[in-house]
Amino acid sequence: MSGWKLLRITALVLVLILWGGTAGAVVLKIATLSPDGSSWMVKMREGAAKVAEATQGRVQFKFYPGGVMGNDEAVLRKIRIGQLHGGAFTGGALSGYYPDAQIYAMPLKFKSLEEVDYVRQFMDTVIQEGLEKNGFVSFGLSDGGGFAHIMSNAPVTDVDALKQLNVWIPAHDKMISEAMKGFGISPISLSIADVRTGLQTGLIDTVANTPEGAIVFQWHTQVKYITRLPIAYIYGLLAVDRRAFSRIAPEDRIVTRDIMAQVWREMNVTNRERYKDAMRALQKQGIQLVDPKPELQEAWYEKAAVINRRVIDAGHITPAMVNMLDAHLADFRSRQAPKP
Repeated sequence: MSGWKLLRITALVLVLILWGGTAGAVVLKIATLSPDGSSWMVKMREGAAKVAEATQGRVQFKFYPGGVMGNDEAVLRKIRIGQLHGGAFTGGALSGYYPDAQIYAMPLKFKSLEEVDYVRQFMDTVIQEGLEKNGFVSFGLSDGGGFAHIMSNAPVTDVDALKQLNVWIPAHDKMISEAMKGFGISPISLSIADVRTGLQTGLIDTVANTPEGAIVFQWHTQVKYITRLPIAYIYGLLAVDRRAFSRIAPEDRIVTRDIMAQVWREMNVTNRERYKDAMRALQKQGIQLVDPKPELQEAWYEKAAVINRRVIDAGHITPAMVNMLDAHLADFRSRQAPKP
């Protein structure tokens, strides 16, 4: 055996010893629409590095950011065939597997972030358990940038104003589609990747997104107004195919869950602050805030209550989950009501 060949074999043995057998590592391939360098990607990469270190390379994450693997539908299809093992999604993207994952996004269900925080302490685990029963392991829910707001090229104060506009909804989102029908709106369905082009060409002129989401995807350059109504609360999560996750050794699964859960707790805090910063940034860009008068706001909420009943009746979400949310909301609001 030549000295050069012996040196190569020795080096390989040392690498395997140091990394505890990285050659047999479980590599989780994760796709996301979030651009590389975004706060989401920075935190996920930090968590992945900690997992690799703690497991001596036995568990690794490989990320595909910026939508290179396609939209949510394409990513989920690739997960089904094993080409990918997971993705960073909003709850609505997983509603085809677990309809109640979109519970927080019911139109105008919340009136404040304080209400959201109160409800989440009871219901986040319910959502995670439901997803796991239906095939996806997650590590916690993160504030996805706060509330989604209507962003448009004409001021929107009431439903009649919205009916005059070309309103976008996410492709294949049945709950949002049902809600738009309830508002008497004929929306235009596009994938997130096509929204900016739709705004530029005039195909659509009205979207709903969180302030940070609008900035990340550059939609804010194509709108002039933002209506300060909390249309829906958006959360994000990292969902990994349960079959792929089960290939990790039991002790490494515990480590992976612990580290990534901490990452998502930290992300939840930072994303909430970024919501406020992003709202200020939109105003600095010249986007005007629209504040509907109290009586118009009340009309929005009354209409939304009827629409949400329609969403339940259509089977897009279970009555039991909605009843649970309503009970927690009622409890919070009773605590906040002024004492006689």
